Amino acid sequence: MSAPLWDNPPMNTTLLSGLNPPQLQAVTLPRQSALILAGAGSGKTRVLTTRIAYLISTGAVSPHGILAVTFTNKAAKEMVTRLSAMLPINTRGMWIGTFHGLCNRLLRAHYREAALPQTFQILDSGDQLSAIKRIMKALEIDDEKYPPREMQNFISGSKEQGLRAHDVEAFDPYTRRKVDVYAEYDAQCQREGVVDFSELLLRCFELLSRNESLRTHYQERFHHILVDEFQDTNPLQYQWLKLLAGQHNALFAVGDDDQSIYAFRGANVGNMKDLLRDFKVEAVIKLEQNYRSHGNILDAANALISNNRNRLGKNLWTSEQGGEKLRVYEAPTDVEEANFIVGEIRQLKTEGLKLTEMALLYRSNAQSRVLEHALVSAGLSYRVYGGLRFFERQEIKHALAYLRLMQNTDDDNALLRIINYPTRGIGARSIEQIQDSAKMHGTTLWDAAARAGGKVSAFVGLIEAMRSATSALPLPEIMEHVLVHSGLIEHYQSEKGAKKREAEERLENLKELVTAATLFVHENEDDSLTSFLTHASLEAGEHQAGDQDDALHLMTVHAAKGLEFNAVFITGLEENLFPHQNSQRVDGGLDEERRLMYVAITRARRRLYMSFAQRRMLNGQVSYGAPSSFLKELPEDLLQWLSAREAPRNPFASFGYSAPAAPVQHSVSSTGWRTGQRVMHLKFGEGVITGVEGSGTDGRVQVNFKHAGSKWLALEYAKLTAL
Repeated sequence: MSAPLWDNPPMNTTLLSGLNPPQLQAVTLPRQSALILAGAGSGKTRVLTTRIAYLISTGAVSPHGILAVTFTNKAAKEMVTRLSAMLPINTRGMWIGTFHGLCNRLLRAHYREAALPQTFQILDSGDQLSAIKRIMKALEIDDEKYPPREMQNFISGSKEQGLRAHDVEAFDPYTRRKVDVYAEYDAQCQREGVVDFSELLLRCFELLSRNESLRTHYQERFHHILVDEFQDTNPLQYQWLKLLAGQHNALFAVGDDDQSIYAFRGANVGNMKDLLRDFKVEAVIKLEQNYRSHGNILDAANALISNNRNRLGKNLWTSEQGGEKLRVYEAPTDVEEANFIVGEIRQLKTEGLKLTEMALLYRSNAQSRVLEHALVSAGLSYRVYGGLRFFERQEIKHALAYLRLMQNTDDDNALLRIINYPTRGIGARSIEQIQDSAKMHGTTLWDAAARAGGKVSAFVGLIEAMRSATSALPLPEIMEHVLVHSGLIEHYQSEKGAKKREAEERLENLKELVTAATLFVHENEDDSLTSFLTHASLEAGEHQAGDQDDALHLMTVHAAKGLEFNAVFITGLEENLFPHQNSQRVDGGLDEERRLMYVAITRARRRLYMSFAQRRMLNGQVSYGAPSSFLKELPEDLLQWLSAREAPRNPFASFGYSAPAAPVQHSVSSTGWRTGQRVMHLKFGEGVITGVEGSGTDGRVQVNFKHAGSKWLALEYAKLTAL
């Protein structure tokens, strides 16, 4: 063993003090590859950084003989900060960073061998998309048939699989055309001396693969390779790590297969089992002691995740006592669910808990709208973590811009936002000409557009046609008409590849906009389009929490990974919402949804709320759902129900509640409607009532429409007309 790197090295007892036995075992392993299964809140970052400090302080390796890989710049900076506090060394030159950052560093050092100029530039996503559009225009490729963003996803996805254009299998003319664009894009980037983010890793991998002397150099340098969040690595990242590790270096991988929730980004949880096989790993150390949550929360998480298949297996425990039971609330509607949450937040505040110590989690971004509305109405400050408030989201602003322009053609900002979105062949030059014309004649852009011809004229005609068609429609149906005829729905439905999941979220948000309009009509005497647009602007602008403000956190469960809060609310726990309906279409999809629920539960330190609604407004219509199957997988003795266990709807009977009464057919005196009655609906047309259920605000009817089929409609919102 080589001598220590300074005269008076820190005592190992000081460095290692406070570690529990499995943590100590992981930190002090001899030079060998290992897999550290680090459960939620088990101190994995401490183990990783202490392992590095231990190797250096004992003289096992110099700081320059370590390669540490993280997934975010924030995690890399935290690691460096902790190391600097542990050791009196200069960490500046150490190879600690993200996959992309380390690959960039290696390529900068060996730009000639990588066939790159010394000052090569990195394209961001916008620059890459612009380059692809220029190539498609030069190749005379129809951007309607081949949307540029879809082409971008195809290229990036191919690179992340380690495939160049000539490696991609193209069995049909459509794919072959995309391969042509990929090849030309690669050639143009090479001519210009630029790379995109996916290229950094692929170019680095190719360089090390073909250049034996360079590969040997780095294999002899980095004797210890440490990887954080290993469960999130994709196949190419794992192959890159294998190249650097070679036959003799130690790969120290820290991860948790129970928190693998990024399959949609290409993460492959199977890399963990491949690691065990490829590196003949004998040391699998489980960090199971949790330093975050009370016992009941961990027991619930353990019970839930035990239902997953093919786990490497571990069981979280804590020295803390059981703590409070998990609170479960069943709300009649999503609005009442939000109001219940607001009430609990206010109570927690009176108990001394700050807003910033609480989080509201939801499965899909669209669910935030009803929560945001309740918080704004209650005057509670909040911030959306890792995302935008509902009325600030791109697709919502696009839809509102169409409505604004229909309402007021003098709105130049609205026109500029949507004149070519979705793309309709109106380029930057055409827009400049409209602006020049407006300036010359002293008019609005709309007036200038009305004087133009071609595709600009067609856009003006589209706005006029939508305004005419919706002049007599109620607000929710104006919204539906605009979303369809503007092309926004079709645009997001056409997205494929890596952007498909993002597009599905945007579609959910647009459908939620219809719901927002429906509830606005129900809650306000003035239900005009102007009033709704004013409402949207005010909600977007209110309660903008600054960084120093005490504000509640709202976020998707995906965004919550790695965070922790004293009180957590998991909302919308209904089948097809959480677990999401898309999980049924993908092999292993339900297991990943369960891992996502496991992540949500383990964000809570002290108090955990879980809520669901019997009725939820979706796409402007009332939807009746069953409670999430995940609730049934939690031990009953860990739950405290805050609502009656008697459910009024049949869908809940299968969940194990006391059997509810069968739906009652009401006479005309109870709801004002009767079976066999002919009715008219503004959207669905003429139909006949075939069923009546409930009373008052809970009343609904089943109508068999001539052209739209059979539908259940809530009488509170349906606005039926008797014929």
